[in-house]
Amino acid sequence: METNFDFKRHRRLRSSASMRAMVRENHLRVEDFIYPMFVLEGNNIKNEVPSMPGVFQVTLDRLVEEVKEVVDLGIKSVILFGVPNEKDEIGSGAFIETGIVQEATRLIKQEYPELLVVADTCLCEYTSHGHCGVIHNHDVDNDESLKLLAKTAVAQAEAGADIIAPSNMMDGFVTVIRHALDEAGFTNIPIMSYAVKYSSAFYGPFRDAADSTPQFGDRKTYQMDPANRLEALREAESDVAEGADFLIVKPALSYLDIVRDVRNNFNLPVVAYNVSGEYSMVKAAALNGWINEKELVLEKLTSMKRAGADLIITYFAKDVAVWLQESH
Repeated sequence: METNFDFKRHRRLRSSASMRAMVRENHLRVEDFIYPMFVLEGNNIKNEVPSMPGVFQVTLDRLVEEVKEVVDLGIKSVILFGVPNEKDEIGSGAFIETGIVQEATRLIKQEYPELLVVADTCLCEYTSHGHCGVIHNHDVDNDESLKLLAKTAVAQAEAGADIIAPSNMMDGFVTVIRHALDEAGFTNIPIMSYAVKYSSAFYGPFRDAADSTPQFGDRKTYQMDPANRLEALREAESDVAEGADFLIVKPALSYLDIVRDVRNNFNLPVVAYNVSGEYSMVKAAALNGWINEKELVLEKLTSMKRAGADLIITYFAKDVAVWLQESH
């Protein structure tokens, strides 16, 4: 066809699968993923989370088999959340030597020393009220909570955690934890800060998995307002100044603009947390036959890389690892 029009032929670079692969700008790798695991106190329990098909709470005696699957798939890191049998007002199960995350960490590092263990550092799974700190006058006391979070971080490092990931959103949590780790001799343990964590409705299924629903009120006084963008940069800037080594943006999918803002403004590794609600919506639609799960998940996670994420915390890690193996 002859034409007198002068225009660019962009389709030349889309003409075949091989051509598209050659010019692809962003790629998913199994090394990009951090797989969340929920460790339960008790014996011989493997409970599927009702709102999260394919995600399980497991006891220590079932943990190694779960971790073996992760390692065999080539996943290099996991993030641990504890589900204790008993809770109290100050969340002491988070920082005692025999806390469930500490026990799980020791076991994993004994069996798979090369697997990177990220310890979620918060109190909400361990407090009887479900909030991320100490309650005074029906409110979370920021500075009193920091003392317990620092104890938790040190206990996790002593158990062998490779990375401390504080998720509590107390003001000053990075600097307090950094000083506590340094004073305890853990100067080489990095902090993967939940630098930008919104008060989101996407967390619902996680609260089923971790049994961490607040018993009164909500977390809007310490987690961020979803309407705010510039606040995210202020939060991240504070954490960088206080000694963070990684910056998490949570949730991911509805906050890709924030992932890009953080990537553009800071030179630390950026972590997108593909949260439980994002997972459960896809799983529910897939189980109903409404979507192609594989294609949608790969597209979604690639969008997080395109937005600027270096790493992705995702419940899809095992699924994607299998799909990536099949594509090679």
